[in-house]
Amino acid sequence: MKLSNYISDLLYRYECVIVPGFGGFVTNTKSAIISSYSKTFYPPHKLITFNGRLTNNDGLLANYIASVDKMPFEHAMNFIKFEVEEWKTKLKNTDLCLEKIGNLSLDENNAIIFEPETSTNYLTAAYGMSSFVMPEIKREQYAKEVEALEEKVPVLITEQKRKTPYYLKYAAIFLLGLSVLGFGGNALYKNYKNKQQVIAAEKQQEQINAKIEKATFIVSESLPSILLNVSLDTKPYHVIGGAFRYPENAERMVRILKARGFNARILGVNKWGLTQVSYDSYTSRRDAINSLYRIQKTEDSSAWLLVQDL
Repeated sequence: MKLSNYISDLLYRYECVIVPGFGGFVTNTKSAIISSYSKTFYPPHKLITFNGRLTNNDGLLANYIASVDKMPFEHAMNFIKFEVEEWKTKLKNTDLCLEKIGNLSLDENNAIIFEPETSTNYLTAAYGMSSFVMPEIKREQYAKEVEALEEKVPVLITEQKRKTPYYLKYAAIFLLGLSVLGFGGNALYKNYKNKQQVIAAEKQQEQINAKIEKATFIVSESLPSILLNVSLDTKPYHVIGGAFRYPENAERMVRILKARGFNARILGVNKWGLTQVSYDSYTSRRDAINSLYRIQKTEDSSAWLLVQDL
């Protein structure tokens, strides 16, 4: 299997996959958007970027290859080294296309330019979602069709004058008077009914208040208090400085980082048996990324971000 296939598998689960001696592929989650120009809905996804400064081995890629292909860790490292040499040789002559990841090329300054491949969505939460064009609702067209139908319907107006018998005129006046009296009587009845409802509601409220005043609540014994230790200050974002096979090496790095002023600590052993050491842990993603860039610039360019609740 190609090296790019292993990288693609890891991008579904991790935000950063480092290829030792070459660079790191970093993912950033983007929210769903609707293009106002093309009326297209794009689901949430992970955007892949490339960082050529992330070259130091963190053990993630090599351990994954060793576990999948059931080979020693050293053999997996040799496989990665061989693939990286082929990538660098190909980049000198042409573009390098990594399946499901993207296309890499060199600019005039021999810096790597990366164009991500967008057909693969590495965000597992958006599995099954795809982009689609939203149909336009044509309300105005239906209104115009109704107007056209109204214009086609003929309206016939007869000019013949009809004589109304005099007794019908008096009957109409009589009925009009009855209707006025009916409306007035109905209004008076509704007003009387509303007043009676208000009086009944006030009496009922007075009875409820009297019962509440007479009620007595007696607690014979005080209940034991319950103390809950709730930690709201969780720190799931960790800037990783290294992962070590031997715990004593991890402890040595913690002492060195603390001497430099970092709140370093051991995060535990990952599933590949490596002891991870962090520069510091953060509650917000923004603070963690800002610290990561600062550490990569001033301390260690191979530092990377781990998102995990401990």
